[in-house]
Amino acid sequence: MAEIDLAIIGGGPGGYVAAIRAARQGAKVSLIEKEELGGTCLNWGCIPTKALLHGVEILETIREGKDYGIQAGEPAVDFAKLSARKDRVVKTLVSGVAGLMKSNGIQVIKGQGRFVTPQKIEVTDERGSKDILEAPKIMIATGSVSADLPIPGMQSEGVIDSTGALRLKEIPESMVIIGAGPIGLEFGSIFSALGTRVTILEMMPQILPSEDPEVAAALEKSLKRFKMQILTGCAVKEVAAGPEGRKIVRASAADGEKSFEGRYVLTAVGRRANILGLGLEEIGVRLSKKGVEVNEKMETSVPGVYAIGDVTGQWLLAHFASAQGEVAVENALGHPSKLNPRVVPRCVYTLPEMASVGLTEKEASEAGYKIKVGRFPFAASGKATAIGQREGFVKIVADSKYDEILGVHIVGPHATDLIGEAVVAMQLESTAEDLARAIHPHPTLTEALMEAAMDVDGMAVHIPPKGKK
Repeated sequence: MAEIDLAIIGGGPGGYVAAIRAARQGAKVSLIEKEELGGTCLNWGCIPTKALLHGVEILETIREGKDYGIQAGEPAVDFAKLSARKDRVVKTLVSGVAGLMKSNGIQVIKGQGRFVTPQKIEVTDERGSKDILEAPKIMIATGSVSADLPIPGMQSEGVIDSTGALRLKEIPESMVIIGAGPIGLEFGSIFSALGTRVTILEMMPQILPSEDPEVAAALEKSLKRFKMQILTGCAVKEVAAGPEGRKIVRASAADGEKSFEGRYVLTAVGRRANILGLGLEEIGVRLSKKGVEVNEKMETSVPGVYAIGDVTGQWLLAHFASAQGEVAVENALGHPSKLNPRVVPRCVYTLPEMASVGLTEKEASEAGYKIKVGRFPFAASGKATAIGQREGFVKIVADSKYDEILGVHIVGPHATDLIGEAVVAMQLESTAEDLARAIHPHPTLTEALMEAAMDVDGMAVHIPPKGKK
């Protein structure tokens, strides 16, 4: 093979973004991918689920039409067409990534990569043929796979993961989802809106265990309007065969043993680093319980070998993988760079959405900050009221001493779009006053951020003063 500067194993949102960044800086890059370009995010995660969610949003809009004087009757769902559109979206974007590889002069190699030495990779193609790829710098971007639960019955027919859920050919009449994290809640929203009887079981005391409890509680209340059953503090013990091909999930809760029945059981308890078969131990790459250990340069314990994305076991988010990839490339090519881990947005694509960045109120207090908190409900937003989406609120956590914004948490309409403004503000180390004084267009949902920033000091205009109703 031709001489190259950088080899990347894995073509997901971390790997292919890193490849483009390196190529734009003049490096010769080879990208090894055993499946499809775009990785889990594009093929079996972020993108296909958003395509389904958009269909569900249209469905809900039609159902709400009568509130606006629009009579359309009860809409019917052609799940085959909805799924076909999802597949077309994926195909279009995968083709787009392939086009970017070609236009940037990046060599894409279809196969499984395995380290022979820190500078050599053995690539095995689908026919079993092997070749050696050599590069002075190599990047691991192999992503993650669904985590397994050590519970009896989890390998039986009818137990599926997120990929299996996306392959369903019809809307199931019932589904039990294990795990109330972003994946479980997203699929719960999709299938519940489509008419599936959904039960979500979460072992921890709240949904979205790592998020702000106030925000999580508000989201849970909103989700229950879809008639999905959500139980927290509920630990699954066994999955067994039920009547007529259904599954029985047995779990223990504070009030005793419980059983739940569903046509499918969807496991959504998280993901684990995809490191099997890479030969990392053989070349001395240090591993933790979560994945590949890296420093702030994204370099592993072996000089010249970098790792990015889910395989590092940090934030398992596509945009974080891309950001890590850009930092890793800069360092690999001799340009010192590091990312700011305090401003990584976290998004949950439910109905309504939830998004956050930075510290929760509890985390800020535990970190030693003396804090002040501002809130603004969407019920007081002119735009939210006009579009009939008044649920939720914006919450801003700020440092009392310097007024710096430490965290922003949103539950409500278009939360995953709104959080971008908070990310920029925190990246620039803005104060709550900076955000409050920035003129926001009216009427928009972004005004809720401005008003929450005002409320940090009790100056919000469109809600009563603090302590009064």
